[in-house]
Amino acid sequence: MQGKQKTARDMILSLGIIVLAAGVIWIFIPHDDGEPEVKRVDYRVELITAQRAASYPVAAPEGLSEDWKPTSVRFRGDEFDAWHLGFHAPDGEYVAIEQSRQKSTAFIDDASQGARATGATQEIGGRTWTRYEGGRYDALVLSDTDDMKGATTVVAGTGSFDQLATMAAALKLT
Repeated sequence: MQGKQKTARDMILSLGIIVLAAGVIWIFIPHDDGEPEVKRVDYRVELITAQRAASYPVAAPEGLSEDWKPTSVRFRGDEFDAWHLGFHAPDGEYVAIEQSRQKSTAFIDDASQGARATGATQEIGGRTWTRYEGGRYDALVLSDTDDMKGATTVVAGTGSFDQLATMAAALKLT
């Protein structure tokens, strides 16, 4: 009986030491409970590529504050000259520019993640944009303009319509 008590006591002491060591390690290892830092991407090379290859004037923002962080970029010449440029807005929302020569209804549905036209329009930079509202994204859509050479431009994301309009106003066609 004496041997079993000694073995049980040793196991409890060992467990206590392990728990104490784990607690000390946990206290001294830094914890980052905040959101991860959003990495900024440089989209200049992709923009130049898109400008040279696309069959329409490519839209990119100019004059936005440094608080707007570009986070994603791609140009797909094999998919209707599809241009994408995504941004992390100053308040943490997501705003993207999407352009393509794909059939506008399919492209708008995809770019806006299923948002539907509201019938409301908004004048931004001398152009008439149509508002779309959706469950995940809202969007501003510019299509059927002579200078766009058959391309549709969508500014969409989780941001407010004010943020979408800020991005749309900053777009320059090149």
